[in-house]
Amino acid sequence: MANAKTEAKPAEMAGAASREKPAKGEPRALPTVTPHLVVAGAAKAIAFYEKAFGAEEIMRLEGPDGSMWHASIRIGGSPVMLVDEFPAMGSVGPLTLKGSPVCIHLNVPDADAFVERAVAAGATVTMPVTDAFWGDRYGQIVDPFGHKWSVATHVRDMTVEEIKAAMPDMSGCGSGAQTA
Repeated sequence: MANAKTEAKPAEMAGAASREKPAKGEPRALPTVTPHLVVAGAAKAIAFYEKAFGAEEIMRLEGPDGSMWHASIRIGGSPVMLVDEFPAMGSVGPLTLKGSPVCIHLNVPDADAFVERAVAAGATVTMPVTDAFWGDRYGQIVDPFGHKWSVATHVRDMTVEEIKAAMPDMSGCGSGAQTA
């Protein structure tokens, strides 16, 4: 049996503010999954996302040295959190890592115009916008901070069967087979 004197309740451990107004048990207006980007130059990244993606800055917390300890922006209706790199804490971005396996997907009203604006702001096209076999106008870019973004505008409703029938033959893709 636990000793009542040594077993603290969560409200006691959290402090007086928690006792006065307990948390609701849900995040502050965040969806279940929210990207949290580590960026070499988070303040510059926010300026880029505002110009290129039409992002809106929600808040920023800067440390005494001016580094970004936390920031959040909204792209369309979706939040994205950002922080500067902190290598001593193992927190580095894709430029330091020389790439990223993650691609963040954006659904937008006009993929062509969106990518054009992003490129004008400094993004690089890695896959030009084209009609994709699944019914979207789709392309990919990399922002100046190394994060990959896919961009799509839905243009045609399709069933799973129609998508499967339209899929290109990718049988040799990634097989590692060498041809002579």
